[in-house]
Amino acid sequence: MTIIVILLFVALFLLLLLGYPVGFTLGSVSLLFGVLFLGLDFFSLLPLRIWGIMNNFTLLAVPLFIFMGIILDRSGLAEELLETMSKLLGRLGGGLAIGVVIVGAMLAATTGVVGATVCTMGIIALPTMLKHKYSPSLATGTIAASGTLGQIIPPSIILILLGDVMGVPIGRLFMGAVIPGTLLVLLFILMIVLYSIIKPEAAPSIHKCERHLPLKTILLTLFPALLLIVAVLGSIFFGIASPTESAAVGAMGSLILAMLHNKLTMSNLKDAMQKTIKLTSMVFMILIGATAFGLVFRGLGGDQLVLEAMNSLPGGVWGFLIVSMLLIFFLGFFLDFLQICFIVIPILAPIANQYGIDLLWFAVLIAINLQTSFLTPPFGFSLFYLKAVTPDNIRLQDIYQGVIPFVLIQIMTLIVLIFFPKLITWLPDLMDHYQGL
Repeated sequence: MTIIVILLFVALFLLLLLGYPVGFTLGSVSLLFGVLFLGLDFFSLLPLRIWGIMNNFTLLAVPLFIFMGIILDRSGLAEELLETMSKLLGRLGGGLAIGVVIVGAMLAATTGVVGATVCTMGIIALPTMLKHKYSPSLATGTIAASGTLGQIIPPSIILILLGDVMGVPIGRLFMGAVIPGTLLVLLFILMIVLYSIIKPEAAPSIHKCERHLPLKTILLTLFPALLLIVAVLGSIFFGIASPTESAAVGAMGSLILAMLHNKLTMSNLKDAMQKTIKLTSMVFMILIGATAFGLVFRGLGGDQLVLEAMNSLPGGVWGFLIVSMLLIFFLGFFLDFLQICFIVIPILAPIANQYGIDLLWFAVLIAINLQTSFLTPPFGFSLFYLKAVTPDNIRLQDIYQGVIPFVLIQIMTLIVLIFFPKLITWLPDLMDHYQGL
C-alpha cells in the first residue's frame, strides 16, 4: 500500500507538471487508482460527498466574491485609486511605490482576485513609475507583491476554501487574517521607505505640478472603496451578516459603484457573469476532484502513512509545524495555491488537529505561506501575470530581483506569526466576545 500511495502522488504531480487541468487530473487519477486497487464499489459514497459540496451554503461566497472583484475591475476603481494615491503621496521619495502598496491592499479587500489586481496595476502603475525614473526591479517587485495581498486580506477566496477544507468558521478566519495582512502592508511600506533613503535615485518623488489634487476628488475616490470594505468586513465582525451574506452585500455594492462610474453596461455585466461562471466552475471541479482524491488516498491508507511519518519527526509539534510550512513553501515553486489547498491541506489538517494545534492559527499561517508561493521564483504566478503586461524592455530577471525583498518580508512575517499567535487569534476572539459567543 505504501508503494501504491507513492505511485498515486507521482502520477498526480507528473500530470500536473505536464499542464493537465487540475480538477480533471485529480478526479481521473483517483478513479483509476481506486478502481484498480479498491474496486468500483468503493466509490458508492462519492456521489453523496459531491452533493454535499454542491449543497454547501458557505461556498456560495466564492462566486459572489469573484463577481464582486470582476465588476470592480470593470468599474475603473483601480485606475482612479492608483491615480489619486500617486498624486497624494508623490511628494515623498518612494511615494508612487507606497501608493501602489496601499491601492493593492484596498483592491485586495474589495476584489480578492490576484491575477486581475496584478495585471491592472501593471498596466496602469508601471508606465508611470518607469516614466518617473523608478528602478525597474523596485517597480515590478512592488506591483507583484501588492497584487498578492488579495491572498491574505479578506475577503480572500483562498481563505474561504481553506476554511471549508479545514473546518474553520469563515468569519473567524477573515478576522484572523486582518492583523497579519495589515502587518504585511506596513512592512512593505517600511521597506520602500528605507530603500528610497538608501537609493533615492531608484525611487524619486514626482514633480510638484503633477501632484495637484482637490480634496473633493480624494474623498470621491477613496470613500466608496473604504465604505465597501467596511460593509463587507464590518457586517461579519458585528454579527450582522454571515460571510456568505456579506459576499452578497459586496456584490451589490460593486454593482452600485459600477453604476456610479457609468460602467454598469450590459456588455460589462454579461462579461462579468460569464467570467464568474468559468472561474466558479473551475474551483468546484477542483473541489470534486479533490474529494475523490481524498477518498482514495484514505482508502489506500495514505493518511496513516503520513501520520506515522509526521509522528516520527523529532521535535513533536514544532517538528510538524516546521516541516509542513517548508513543504507548502517548496510546493509553491511548482504548484498553484488551489492544488496545494485541495491536495496537501486535507492531509496536514487532521494531523495538526491531533497535535492540538489551533486550526485557525494554522490556516492563516498556510494562507501567508501560499501568498509567498505567488511570488517565489521561478514559477510564481504573479511574476508571469506581471510579465504578460510589461514593456519588452522589462526582463523577467528584473521582476525576479524585485520580488526577493518582499518574499523575505513575507517569510519574516510568517516567523513572527508563529511565535506570536495572538496576532492572529486576538481579533476573532474579540469578535466572538462582542457577539456574545
